[in-house]
Amino acid sequence: MKDQQKETYKLTTVSNPTIIQGLLSISNAHDHVFMHLIENANFNKGNKKLYKGVAGNLVAFACKTAFQLGFDGIVSFVSKTQLIAHYQKTLGAKPFAGNRMFIDTRESLALVKQYFKDFENGKF
Repeated sequence: MKDQQKETYKLTTVSNPTIIQGLLSISNAHDHVFMHLIENANFNKGNKKLYKGVAGNLVAFACKTAFQLGFDGIVSFVSKTQLIAHYQKTLGAKPFAGNRMFIDTRESLALVKQYFKDFENGKF
């Protein structure tokens, strides 16, 4: 059964659009974007990954969507316990309830500007 509230996106390359590099599932939580799933392809994990930045690119897309929806770039998600420190360091995410984390406007804007060069001051 398809969940009408969630949208799923795939990241591919221009040179090979049939190979999925990573997946993202998000929903509109009415005042922020909630990330249900973010997943790298197996060949994009670990020290021998094919591409670096796949997860960052997907998170930046969620942040960009949060700006486009008028949520000031705010994104939340539930982290695996062992990844909380990693997300704090790499995304600027902040914990606020157990494993639930969020990316605030300033950190979100930095991520979007890093991955979407045509993004300027919250507008395209």
